[in-house]
Amino acid sequence: MKIAVILFNLGGPDSLEAVQPFLRNLFSDPAILRVPSLIRGPLARFIAGRRAPKARGIYEQIGGSSPILGQTEAQARALEAALGAAGEGHEWRGYVCMRYWHPMTEAVVRSVERFAPDRIVLLPLYPQFSTATTASSFKAWNDLARFEAPTEVVKDYPTDPGFIAASVALVEEGLAQAGAGPRRLLFSAHGLPERVIRAGDPYQSQVERTAKAIAESLGGLDWSVCYQSRVGPLKWIGPSTDAEIARAGADKVAVVLYPLSFVSEHSETLVELDIEYRHLAERAGVPAYVRVPTVGTHPLFIAGLARLVRDAL
Repeated sequence: MKIAVILFNLGGPDSLEAVQPFLRNLFSDPAILRVPSLIRGPLARFIAGRRAPKARGIYEQIGGSSPILGQTEAQARALEAALGAAGEGHEWRGYVCMRYWHPMTEAVVRSVERFAPDRIVLLPLYPQFSTATTASSFKAWNDLARFEAPTEVVKDYPTDPGFIAASVALVEEGLAQAGAGPRRLLFSAHGLPERVIRAGDPYQSQVERTAKAIAESLGGLDWSVCYQSRVGPLKWIGPSTDAEIARAGADKVAVVLYPLSFVSEHSETLVELDIEYRHLAERAGVPAYVRVPTVGTHPLFIAGLARLVRDAL
């Protein structure tokens, strides 16, 4: 059989010129900017124009573009290899489908049409489900895709054994780098406004399940969950990552920080965590600050994704 696996992610600007249109696409999504449709377009353009200068400054610090596309392509190729290793003779094709920058849903649907698959699997690269990420990506796909081939869905996998095992292996390396003194493991996740969670979004509870599964596998740790990347005037879920770093400084404990809601590196990890929060940790008197990398193409994570795809089929 010919099987298409669609890997969903947010995407990121591929140049400084792309920053403002990327932001406009982001804020045009009703799952992100939850206002009446009549004003969403003009408001999205206004917000994008206002935030673009600061955002361009962020991307300038990492070479002028987001690395997320290349990393997601690498995950797709690794997944193809893992799926093909069983030798059933199926043709596996992984497609990267970005929500707010290229390759976006319409172009990916056309590519999948040319492949003419017998089966399709939708695989979000968001381990924890949210209406702002997974549901938005699925809606964009379902609005455009018209395939006769059966389509299966991997909805979420906050405690998938492969994801957890890869996370544990990476966190163990980070703990070793922090040394033998007092340490605190911070599980940092992208935040959401409180009103989104109150409306029934399961994201926060799934983030906490991921953190608990990793911590229990490691055992005997001082750890907490926190949230980063807050923007806008709304109240967001907490505690915030910067507040937890400041608390660690007051307690004189080293910080080992793992971004458990991200599976690839981009501006929130490479700038916010590696540069801004590292400086904050130094100012707060944190004895040591170790940022654990995302799972990326870790073999245990890719093997877990392959199992999820097979189980869906």
